[in-house]
This record gives sequence, structure tokens and C-alpha cells, in this order.
Amino acid sequence: MTVFLNSLTPKFYVALTGTSSLISGLIFIFEWWYFHKHGTSFIEQVSVSHLRPLMGGTESSISEPGSPSNNRESETSRQNLSECKVWRNPLNLFRGAEYRRYTWVTGKEPLTYYDMNLSAQDHQTFFTCDTDFLRPSDTVMQKAWRERNPPARIKAAYQALELNNDCATAYVLLAEEEATTIVDAERLFKQALKAGETIYRRSQQCQHQSPQHEAQLRRDTNVLVYIKRRLAMCARKLGRIREAVKIMRDLMKEFPPLTMLNIHENLLESLLELQAYADVQAVLAKYDDISLPKSAAICYTAALLKTRTVSDKFSPETASRRGLSTAEINAVEAIHRAVEFNPHVPKYLLEMKSLILPPEHILKRGDSEAIAYAFFHLQHWKRIEGALHLLQCTWEGTFRMIPYPLEKGHLFYPYPSCTETADRELLPSFHHVSVYPKKEIPFFIHFTAGLCSSTAMIAFLTHQFPEIMGVFAKAVLGFSCLQPRHPQFLSKTHKI
Repeated sequence: MTVFLNSLTPKFYVALTGTSSLISGLIFIFEWWYFHKHGTSFIEQVSVSHLRPLMGGTESSISEPGSPSNNRESETSRQNLSECKVWRNPLNLFRGAEYRRYTWVTGKEPLTYYDMNLSAQDHQTFFTCDTDFLRPSDTVMQKAWRERNPPARIKAAYQALELNNDCATAYVLLAEEEATTIVDAERLFKQALKAGETIYRRSQQCQHQSPQHEAQLRRDTNVLVYIKRRLAMCARKLGRIREAVKIMRDLMKEFPPLTMLNIHENLLESLLELQAYADVQAVLAKYDDISLPKSAAICYTAALLKTRTVSDKFSPETASRRGLSTAEINAVEAIHRAVEFNPHVPKYLLEMKSLILPPEHILKRGDSEAIAYAFFHLQHWKRIEGALHLLQCTWEGTFRMIPYPLEKGHLFYPYPSCTETADRELLPSFHHVSVYPKKEIPFFIHFTAGLCSSTAMIAFLTHQFPEIMGVFAKAVLGFSCLQPRHPQFLSKTHKI
């Protein structure tokens, strides 16, 4: 052995370390490329798939849901066009009775200028039309919706009421922004409803006279639906939940084309408060369809209903021993589906992150939607025994199922990359915006990177100082080859 070590020349060490550096570098490059293409480590996959069965290991897994349909690419392209569309929050709070009271208590502004500007655009779209010049009160309100200063808007609403005591939109503005309690807001909305119904019936009689009259009917319809919806929300906040449910159901029957307002999400929340789970399932069966825009409320409510059937008896230890039952698999798959749609919700439901007041607009699959959902639905998850525990045990498994990179998607169209930017505009500056969880780099990539770096460093030192590195290599090899291994030495070493 000594003769063999002495026969090794410095050039041999240079060649040996250079070759090992090249090989480890190629391994690292291949490993990194494979991870970015397939989302998993090649070495880890080979060890799990081929080496573990040879060594007698087993691996249990939960059956994954079916793959998307064949028209996935067309669905993806269609969804990408509106992936960062901002939606009106179906459960938005009242500015005067809730948002402003929060500012009085904390000194913080819960709404951003961008969010309020979007609301101003909504008001101008829903509450104004080209025939406003025919009625002086509507002309004043058209200017009121464009005002940025809240006192100026309130003053304009009173001016409109002086011109016409039956100006429904003036009552709406006062109920939203001047009323400091829900009771006051409800009183003003009832006055708005009385005026709005009169104007709506009058517009119905004249709708076929001209295109201008048709536009006026659309505006008056929007006003009437908005008032009834807000009255239902007042009743819900004041504890008259059955009354709220009736108003919402009547709205959905009377104005079915206005599904874009997502009134069914208000209905779902109220039915959950009543614990009418059969009625909740009936609503989901109608609106949880692939052709309709998904929402966190739909996906997580569906997961909650399936979780409810198994959560009270669920135990991770028991499930790992006997495997998951069919009902448990369905519940886990529903949670995975919901988390893939909006991955930000679980941290709010599990109270790992603080809630704030939801904005007036939300971004589907974004942090703003997660806040809006959790703000109203956390109590429903807490009410069901074990539901949050099952969510805590299973939600992170979703990210191991989603293909990587993220633009591939799994059950839904790919997660939008612009959500973080839009959420920063919608949410106040004091809130730390949640971002999509990044996939962790596997251990083997870190290992190959370290191996590549160390061998490259050794190769560089050997090239620069071949004599010194040759002596060092001989010493290391000699020490490893001449290490005593007889039992007496090992026992003495162990005693020491």
C-alpha cells in the first residue's frame, strides 16, 4: 500500500480532482435541470422508486383526483385573460358603520385609495346612466359618486334629497357612508327601498319606448338589487338570519341574470350560520360548476362539508396505521382542491396569520380573497369539531401534488403570477401580504451543489499547488488505509 501511494504523482492528483469536479458539476447541472422540469429531485425519485422497494420499504399514498380534461389548454388560455380581474367583494362592510369605526379606534385606514377608486367606478357604472340629466337629483348624484372627499359626497346626497325626496341613490350613499351603526344604515336602506321600488315600476312601464329608457331600467334594476342585498346583509348582521336568507333567495329568483354579483356567496355564509348544511350543499350543487368562476367561498365550503362528516373522529396516528377511509379521502381531496385554488386561506383559518378588515374588492386566488373568506367563515370552521385539526394535518400536502413549475397547474388553471402586485394595491400598507408558497429545494440539490463546490475548490488548489496537495492526499489516503481496526483497539477507544 505504501509503495502504491508513493507511486502516485501530483499530475495524477490534478487529473483525478479535475475529473471528479467535472463529474460532480455535471451531476449538479442535471439535478437542477430535472428539478425545474419535473419539480422533484432525480436522485430522490430514483431512491424512492427503485432503491426503497429493493430494501423492503413501502410507501403509502392517498389517491389523487383525476387529471383535468383534454381541453385544458383552451381553458388555461381563457382563464389567463382574466386571471388578475378584480371583483367586488360580495361581503364588503359598510364604510360608515364598520370601516370608519375601525379608523376611530385604531387610527389606521383599512381601505386603500386604489380600492376606493374601484368602488367609485362601480358606483358610476351601476348607479348612473345617460338619462340622468332628465332628473336634477340624479345629475347631482352623478357628481357625488365622482367626489373623492367623503364629506363632499354626503353633502351632495343631501342636496339631491332636497331636489327629490325619493332619490334612492342618495339614501344609499348616506346609508353606506354617513350611518355610524348598522341600525341607522338599515333605516336609510329601507327609505331607499321604498323610493327604489317606485322608480323601478315606473321604468318598467316605459322600457320599450327608447334605448334610453332601457338603459334607465337597467340602472334602476341595479339600484333595487343593491338595496335589497344590503338590507339582507343588515338583517344578517343584526341576527335576523332567516329574514336575510329569504331576501337573498328572492333576489336570486327574481333577477337570475345578476349572478355576476355573487349573491349566492352571501347566501352560503348565512346558511352556514343557520347550520343548514343540506341547504348549503344544494347551493353548492348549483354553483360549483367548472364553467363558472370558482371562488374561495365555494371551494372551502365544499371542503368544510366533506370534512364535517369525518373530522370529529379523525386521528393522524390511526389513519397512518389503517389507511384512510373513502370519506376521509374525499375530505382530504376537497381540502387539496381548495388549497390549490387559494393557498393563502389556511394560515388565516388556523390563526397562523392575523386577520384584518377585508377590502371592498378582492382578487380571486389572492391574499385579499383569503382575508375576505376567513373574516366571515372562520367561525363556521371552529363550530365543527375537528375541522381545523384535519385542515392543519393535510393542507400542506397540496404543494407536493401541484406540478412544478407552477404554470402547469393541477386541478385549476395555473396560479396567476400577478396576484402579489394586485394585492399590494388592494390591501393596506400595515398588512404583510401573503405570497404563494415557494417549493423548497430538495436536500440532494444542496448536496450536489456542495459536492460540486468542494471538488472544484480541491481541483483549483491541486492545480495551483500540486506538490503540497499531493503530500496532503498521500497523508489522507495513508491514514485511512493504515487505521487500526482490531477489536481490542476499538474497545479501548470506546472506553476512552
